[in-house]
Amino acid sequence: MQQNFLDPRILASISGLDLVAKTVVQGFVNGLHRSPDFGFSQEFAEYRMYSPGDDLRHVDWNVFARTERAYLKRYRGETNTKVTVLLDLSRSMSYGAKPNKLDYSRYLVSSLVYLAVQQRDAAGLILFDDEVRQFIPPSSRVGHLRKLLHAIESASPGAHTNFAKPFTQFLEFIRQRGLVIVVSDFYADPETVINTIAPLRWKKNEVVLFHILDRQELEPRLATPSTMIDLESGEAVEVTPEYLRTDYRLRIEQHIEDLRSRAQGAGMDYFLLPTDKPLDAGLREYLAARKGRM
Repeated sequence: MQQNFLDPRILASISGLDLVAKTVVQGFVNGLHRSPDFGFSQEFAEYRMYSPGDDLRHVDWNVFARTERAYLKRYRGETNTKVTVLLDLSRSMSYGAKPNKLDYSRYLVSSLVYLAVQQRDAAGLILFDDEVRQFIPPSSRVGHLRKLLHAIESASPGAHTNFAKPFTQFLEFIRQRGLVIVVSDFYADPETVINTIAPLRWKKNEVVLFHILDRQELEPRLATPSTMIDLESGEAVEVTPEYLRTDYRLRIEQHIEDLRSRAQGAGMDYFLLPTDKPLDAGLREYLAARKGRM
């Protein structure tokens, strides 16, 4: 039931990204059998017995399963990780049925910054296409989440993608290492993409790539020959059903695998997220990867 509730098509009917983000994150937490540690850099200190009124999210359910006693994990200090999310606004992101790639990315990005702020981490945002369109520095101040969500909701598709200029600018913004999340359809040469993003890793940032594609881009279906228009270049291309079933499928699979292997080889996390995949599954993969790397 929860899986259906988090279906992207249902999320598209919810008014306001604040409510979407809250719905996704709360649904994700409620759907887990145990409570994960959402903080990005807390140092574990000790256990203490559960007392009525304590936040159940901090109960160690693995210990409870073994002892039938509820213990809470306590940590030294608060997290102060800087979480910066980069959202691709290139014109190709407007492709797809409801929700299109940009809409789906809005849900994902909103959920990520909501989750970060809930955990008292400093969340920031960069909107880009061929250059940085908007930069909101990471902060954990009261009211900052509203500012982030407003920027995400107001963003509109721009020009074509050019990773070089935005990421060169971003490197100039960085003053402290943290977690960098890039959300894009990555319609660019994989080698160029990874070589452009790799300097973030040299500065000891953790980098996560969320690759957003419409199901039709992964498994296109066409009954008759048609003309397809490139959303960024405007170029028209004649394609046949046979081409989509054979050559195109092979090329998109090779592109995905090339991007994945290069990202992982550079020490980045990579996730392919089709726009029909429930958001809780995307968050679960992301958090599982973080837990494995800490």
